[in-house]
Amino acid sequence: MQSREIRKQFLDFFKKQAHVIIPSASLVPKNDPSVLFTTAGMQQFKSYYISKADAQKDLNSLNVASSQKCVRTSDIEEVGDKSHLTFFEMLGNFSFGGYWKKEAIEYAHELITKDFGLKIDFISVFGGADNIPEDKESADIWKSIDSSIIIKKFGREDNFWGPTGEEGPCGPTTEIYVGGIEIWNIVFNEYYQSRDKELTPLKIRGVDTGMGLERLTFVTQGVSSAFETDLFESIIKRIKDISSVSEEKAERIVSDHIRTSVFMIADGVIASNTGRGYILRRLIRRAVRYADILGIAPGELFHVARSVILKYRDIYPELAKSSERIEKEILAEENKFRKTLREGLKQFEKGVDSFILFTTYGFPIELTEEIAREKGGIVDKDKFYKQLKEHQELSRKSSGQKFKK
Repeated sequence: MQSREIRKQFLDFFKKQAHVIIPSASLVPKNDPSVLFTTAGMQQFKSYYISKADAQKDLNSLNVASSQKCVRTSDIEEVGDKSHLTFFEMLGNFSFGGYWKKEAIEYAHELITKDFGLKIDFISVFGGADNIPEDKESADIWKSIDSSIIIKKFGREDNFWGPTGEEGPCGPTTEIYVGGIEIWNIVFNEYYQSRDKELTPLKIRGVDTGMGLERLTFVTQGVSSAFETDLFESIIKRIKDISSVSEEKAERIVSDHIRTSVFMIADGVIASNTGRGYILRRLIRRAVRYADILGIAPGELFHVARSVILKYRDIYPELAKSSERIEKEILAEENKFRKTLREGLKQFEKGVDSFILFTTYGFPIELTEEIAREKGGIVDKDKFYKQLKEHQELSRKSSGQKFKK
């Protein structure tokens, strides 16, 4: 089953269960200034876990489903293994005071075991922590569906999700593991977490689920990594076509980072030294670094971007509409970085401080770390961030702005 079919089958299943299918929101959140990017499917729905009436009015339903574009870069150093990615599509079903645990778990079990024909390794549930009670109800529901199912209990770090950003809905989770990896996270939003980390019960209990299309495709297609699915097949083939060296990890990193960059640029992000622009710059420059390892000629990364656009343009038309701008932005950023890369490497060899490499030569701290590791050295990140904070404070003072701790 191809990824296109998997995506469609998920959405069709919930459409049959009287869910309204909602299009993906932009990667740039419109109503959530607490985060740089959309990191979860529920992000565009956060307010509806507070007001049932608003959900009915705006969405014409208390139950919806979507395939949401998402970006997360917290695990960027893990990219290159079998499952970690910086961009992914989050398949999710949501209920804002409509159904609760029983229905959510029954839907998940039916879809995974019957529609996709997958065998569940085990289920995890919240075992209780920090004065939050154990989720016995979810465990009982799973056992009522399949008495032989394996259930494991974990703490807050593993089985309590949210909120996105500094505050918002959150709650205990139950997770489904298939093929040795966690593929579906079902969140029961029972609480609202304030900025000072206090939890208060929500008046409207809501369901929020997230299943990465890439991971689902990975286990459904029976391959050994997400990079061997049809989602990456044509992209990695294009990388191999323009490479003179074969190196699996480098190919995976370039394919992931350029794919993410394409979607970011299509949603209006421009490379810069701050905020979202810095994340984009970091990804492109890291891709350039690994493109060099592969022997890809300077100025050729736009070919990889083009293969991403060709793969996704029917699902996300904004990519085709922005194709020229996407290719120009990636080429411009690559050229800009190459002008400073050689000199920056020379300065690194001389032992120049990582903060100077960042401010003067545009070296992301992660790139400096990688180069240091290759040469058997280390980077003092605490010192770097202290210098960066002092630099930001000085900049704010010089511009007449107050520095916020």
